[in-house]
Amino acid sequence: MKLLFERSRPGRGSTLLPACDVPAVDFDQSLLRAQAPRLPEISEIDLGRHYTQLAKQTHGVNDGFYPLGSCTMKYNPRVNEEAASLPGFTQVHPLQPQETVQGALEVLHTAQQLLCEITGMDGMSFQPAAGAHGEYTGLLLIRKYHQSKGDTARTKIIVPDSAHGTNPASATMAGFKVVSVPSNDMGGVDLEALRKAVGPDTAGLMLTNPNTVGLFDANILEITQIVHDAGGLCYYDGANLNAVMGHVRPGDMGFDCVHLNLHKTFATPHGGGGPGSGPVGCKAMLEPFLPAPRVKEAGGVYSLYTPDQTMGQVRSFYGNFLVVVKALTYLITLGKEGIPEASAGAVLNANYLMKKLMGHYDMAYNTLCMHEFVMTLQGLAHDSGVTAMDVAKRLLDFGIHPPTMYFPLIVHEALMVEPTETESPETLNEAAQAFLEILAEAKDDPESLHHAPHHCPIGRPDEVTAARDPILRYNFEA
Repeated sequence: MKLLFERSRPGRGSTLLPACDVPAVDFDQSLLRAQAPRLPEISEIDLGRHYTQLAKQTHGVNDGFYPLGSCTMKYNPRVNEEAASLPGFTQVHPLQPQETVQGALEVLHTAQQLLCEITGMDGMSFQPAAGAHGEYTGLLLIRKYHQSKGDTARTKIIVPDSAHGTNPASATMAGFKVVSVPSNDMGGVDLEALRKAVGPDTAGLMLTNPNTVGLFDANILEITQIVHDAGGLCYYDGANLNAVMGHVRPGDMGFDCVHLNLHKTFATPHGGGGPGSGPVGCKAMLEPFLPAPRVKEAGGVYSLYTPDQTMGQVRSFYGNFLVVVKALTYLITLGKEGIPEASAGAVLNANYLMKKLMGHYDMAYNTLCMHEFVMTLQGLAHDSGVTAMDVAKRLLDFGIHPPTMYFPLIVHEALMVEPTETESPETLNEAAQAFLEILAEAKDDPESLHHAPHHCPIGRPDEVTAARDPILRYNFEA
């Protein structure tokens, strides 16, 4: 389809602005452009058609199955959007007097209470704007804690080799050195390697449970105890909380702080550049260091306060507030009964689909999974030349968004599949059938899969050229 610049014609437009109702301001000429920006000049009908065509080419959970592993791309109820669109939430300003925004402060306070109950934490900050931002904030909590004890020798963070890629990056940004520990044959943390890794220089451990291969580590209490015995703290990456929320709490596993992905687990829109929300919760010993300001309640009145030992702000004001409104709506709608039902449904759906494919595709771990499972196409690639990338691209022709490819790194030719709890058995059966048909194609006509997808608006792009020589601006001279 044509770009807006290609549709542009001089003199066309669709703006009808009312007369200015405030005094005009004459800016200093040094602040003005020498010439007008080269923006597209488009009529309203052409503009509408352009974005309608784009919308038709966009795939989301409203279009079809979206099993993107570790990302919890589930259906987000529209009631969440309705709540966040209420004028009382959208028309407030973060600098208003506190007595005029009691409802907004109550949202933050109530969401903190509910999420602390779900995670087993004592305090929470909603400032972090996304998951990796939450990781960074949690690591700053760990650093502040050790500094408050005068323990400056603790400079290392232990990260399993199956961790999310942001974990070592966040630890490095927080000023720590990263120590990687391998996985055992069951996909969990190698306990002996962990015991050898900890010591007086251990600041903490970063871990998610269930882990990135979709398995619950049965040794989790021993893992956190090993780190605590060495004087370190345990940080829980909440990316996979969708599998256990309402059943198991990170705080009860031995974790001292946790970040959550409200834009994943708690059903607020995910992707598209944001906004996200990655609140950080912690045990009481770390609470004095949380970002400020924080919300407290006394006698039915809500107010903001700044703890003496706070790390300061990690983002302007109070985080992405409307995302918290959506998450709170989700929590209240589901309640104590619905939250564990949602996580149980996620685990059930993942095991159902895995069972459908087991015996046809090789599983990285032939055991019950949690909310996601990982297949290895290494054998298929060896026998037919069809890779995980080929299968993922072919799924697009079936109206299915590809699962995560080539992650975790410890599984070769990996496809990580997360059905989520919001999918029906009929959808899972259709997805299984698509996987099986693609497998048959791989055996009968492997060459065709190298050129998939065949029926999408865009075929197989040249990804190497796109990465090395991207076209980032429109060429007006062409």
